[in-house]
Amino acid sequence: MTEMIPPCFILVRPQMGENIGAAARAMLNFGLERMRIVDPRDGWPNPKAVAMASGAGRLLDMAGLFDDVPGSIADCDYVFATTARSRELVKPVVTPERAMEMTRAMAAEGKRVGILLGPERAGLENEDVALANAIVTVPVNPEFPSLNLAQCALLIGYEWRRQTEEVAPEIMGLARTEFASRLEVERLSDHFEEKLDLAGFFYPPDKAPHMKLNLRNMFARLGLTRAEVQTFHGMLRQIAYKLRQQGE
Repeated sequence: MTEMIPPCFILVRPQMGENIGAAARAMLNFGLERMRIVDPRDGWPNPKAVAMASGAGRLLDMAGLFDDVPGSIADCDYVFATTARSRELVKPVVTPERAMEMTRAMAAEGKRVGILLGPERAGLENEDVALANAIVTVPVNPEFPSLNLAQCALLIGYEWRRQTEEVAPEIMGLARTEFASRLEVERLSDHFEEKLDLAGFFYPPDKAPHMKLNLRNMFARLGLTRAEVQTFHGMLRQIAYKLRQQGE
């Protein structure tokens, strides 16, 4: 079976150690550990990067250091350049989602993919982008398109994780309980119907069957937990008890 190689994030001429460290944290959040650094302004290693990376320091320890972009992508089969600026270069322009779809497919075939992320001040130069196969552009506010280095790494990393992990779009946090069974919900409906009947709620009589049907449909639709069913039973019992006391 071909080994899937995660994409490599290549930080091109980063200016601040803090941003390198923050990018490392963003990468590790989504299970990405392959980082390369091209000609960092403040040299390497950088103690400020280590401090900002916190628990992701090992990415910095393993990061490859390169003098130029061609050397950093020499072993890559496909390269994306991240930029929000319009270019005079003819290249495919894709969203982060599409880029990571393509990356997943290539990685599954054992291909190596590199992601170029530009320096904080002005982003990648045309000479850098010319070396890439495609451009990744995030649909940001055109009046303020600049993304922090770590923000860009976070967006790309999130899409990679989303493409490679089976993550349900919605789950129910049950807080140490579980959903009520159909029988338990039915008994709760019976209890409500009994108390409401005594209170004269189902009026006029000709509408009572439909009102009772709606009540049962509502409880079935709610997706109640066992704890919630017990709470409703307790509420009804307490209300009935107080009413009996008042009537005595």
